[in-house]
Amino acid sequence: QVQLVESGGGSVQSGGSLRLSCAAFGYPYSIMGWFRQAPGKEREGVAAINSPGSANYADSVKGRFTISQDNAKNTVYLQMNSLKFEDTAMYYCAADVAEWFPDLRAGKYNYWGQGTQVTVSS
Repeated sequence: QVQLVESGGGSVQSGGSLRLSCAAFGYPYSIMGWFRQAPGKEREGVAAINSPGSANYADSVKGRFTISQDNAKNTVYLQMNSLKFEDTAMYYCAADVAEWFPDLRAGKYNYWGQGTQVTVSS
């Protein structure tokens, strides 16, 4: 069983930055991903990383978002720069303990955090 605790959401103006954190407790993860869901839209994968450090990004965030990890703390970070209004969403971290490819498909993850809101004003 893996428990995930997210932090770092908030409100920021367009062009600003935020950093999200997701701490995993209970078991080492093999992959960790960040997903987001805006009202009326489907949940989409934003970025993912596996424990050796390979990362994967959605095209919509490439060059603006960076996923990283601190293996000693079992924590993954999502640095979000040049934020846009359309980045506004509830952001969720997710983890799995068996997969190895940093997948952006939600179905590959068995453990989910409670979500943290990111609001970008234009």
